[in-house]
This record gives sequence, C-alpha cells and structure tokens, in this order.
Amino acid sequence: MSLPDNYPLNQRRVYAYMADISTAGSAFSAAPFRGRIVKMGSVIYNAITVADAGITSKIAGTSITGGGWTIAESGSAAGDVDTALPTAAYDVNEDDPIEFISDGGSTTTCPAMFFADIIAT
Repeated sequence: MSLPDNYPLNQRRVYAYMADISTAGSAFSAAPFRGRIVKMGSVIYNAITVADAGITSKIAGTSITGGGWTIAESGSAAGDVDTALPTAAYDVNEDDPIEFISDGGSTTTCPAMFFADIIAT
C-alpha cells in the first residue's frame, strides 16, 4: 500500500497502551521534543459491546481542543482505528506527559494502543 503523502522528517509518532478501554482510566506517553500534535488516535485489540467508548486527551493536565474521539461499539472489531485532528491547545514541550483518557462507557475487556503524531517546531 502506498502512502498518499510523504511524512516530514521532523514528525514522530508516540504510543501509549491501555489494558482495558471499558474501564475508566488513563494511559500516558511523553513528548520526545518541542512541537505540535497534529493527529491522535487509537487501535483496539477486539470488539467492544453495549456502548461506545469516549476518549479525550490532555497535555500536562490541559485538555486538547479537538483531541477527543469515539470508539464505536456498533461494528467494532480487532484492528479498528479511530482518529482525531486537534484544533487548539496542542503544543508540547519535551517530556510533557500526553494523557489518553477513556470514559469506560463500553463493556468487554478491550486493550487499545493510543498514538499521537507530533511535528517539531
């Protein structure tokens, strides 16, 4: 599969693992350098049931505008990817904690990998 665009050399993806998005909680990563988060998302490891899981995000305790998304229960399956494009409050400094927060709205134990794409500024 070819990529539609080349990624800039000053962009890096960081990851955070959550053992169960169906339990309210947080997963963390850290910014590798000063920059701006341009995309965020998640990949789930299996289907969720009963309700959607709502995800929000923060940088060093401050909510990221546009940094929330929904992992839909309907039709969910292992490998589903959901993303968000932050619109404000997305600047990071080196070693800032990036927090991914699940509201625990779904059921069925479901691990997830979260990611944030950061461009150096």
